[in-house]
Amino acid sequence: MGSNQTVQGRLNQPGASSHKNRNRILTAVTLVIFVVFLFLADQGIILDSYGVRIIRLCGVYTIAALSMTLINGLTGQFSLGQAGFMAIGAYTTSLLIIPPEVKEQMYYVTPIQGWVRDMQAPFLAAILIGGLLAALIAFLIGFPVLRLRGDYLAIATLGFSEIIRVIITNVGSVTNSSIGIKSIPDTANIWWTTIAAALCITLVYRLMKTSYGRAFKSIRDDEVAAEAMGISLFKHKMLSFVISGFLAGLSGGLLASVVGVINPLYFRFTLAYEILLIVVLGGQGSITGTLVSACLITAGKEWLRFLDSGFSIGPITIPEISGLRMLVFSALLMVVILFYRRGLFGSNEFSWDGLFRLIQRTGARCKRLIRRGEKGGAAK
Repeated sequence: MGSNQTVQGRLNQPGASSHKNRNRILTAVTLVIFVVFLFLADQGIILDSYGVRIIRLCGVYTIAALSMTLINGLTGQFSLGQAGFMAIGAYTTSLLIIPPEVKEQMYYVTPIQGWVRDMQAPFLAAILIGGLLAALIAFLIGFPVLRLRGDYLAIATLGFSEIIRVIITNVGSVTNSSIGIKSIPDTANIWWTTIAAALCITLVYRLMKTSYGRAFKSIRDDEVAAEAMGISLFKHKMLSFVISGFLAGLSGGLLASVVGVINPLYFRFTLAYEILLIVVLGGQGSITGTLVSACLITAGKEWLRFLDSGFSIGPITIPEISGLRMLVFSALLMVVILFYRRGLFGSNEFSWDGLFRLIQRTGARCKRLIRRGEKGGAAK
């Protein structure tokens, strides 16, 4: 009782309320600056179309990585099925937003099904339908695979993802086979992707504050103890898996609109590995880390493209080497992982108080180093 009163007293102190007000002001200012940046970028004032495309891809991959963070990092289930769910969302959204006459022209090898040609929906409804269909497939897949654990679960979900891709390749009258879907309307602009990413982050963050979120974390930490406390393991694993599939399908629909062209090869297992890399680099239990890592990796891969075309460093000229970009990028990631083995954020989330504490600790270390240097110089 006394400890509770002490904690309540600390929260009611003037310093605590001033920190809260400061944090709210900083958050509001940051949001305003970010919105102004997006507006200027969308108008082509501070970024060209290529830079805007990178920002849009950052939003898409943030949602995709968030879907894997939910099932892998926050629930502790090693799933690699995101590529398959993204494919479902991408194809569903594309077929719903492309006009019927354009779809009929694309299917020149295998005639298109009449119901596929005639179905049409607004973009918002299309991406939601794609996400819901991916969630339905995740629900059906979850019954056999969620009985497995660890590496077995990863292999099973990866296998189902490849099955989905093979089905898409062979149903030519619906998906246009290996030719893929072209002329996808460029509806997912910088506002669509950014707002969608913000809403998905808010959804997962609020979910983890509920009793379901606490159950997810308890399953991640110790399944035996969670079950002993009365938590239904299968029910909560299924819920996490279905929500993860929905988010992956949503990101797939946005991705299709951003890139404009999709085909089955785009959704190979390597896509799941790229998303897993984002999750591991950011920290498997951190939503903030997922956001930061998705932006760093997506932008880093694009901004290092000049390495593939050759460049000069003073008198030294590096010739054109295909794949040099990914070699340098992989080396940089290895260096980061060596120094941050739990990822950039680990299981922590960003907070203004934590940022100020980090700045204070860094300043104190710098002062100590300066003092040591002064003492060493005086001794000499």
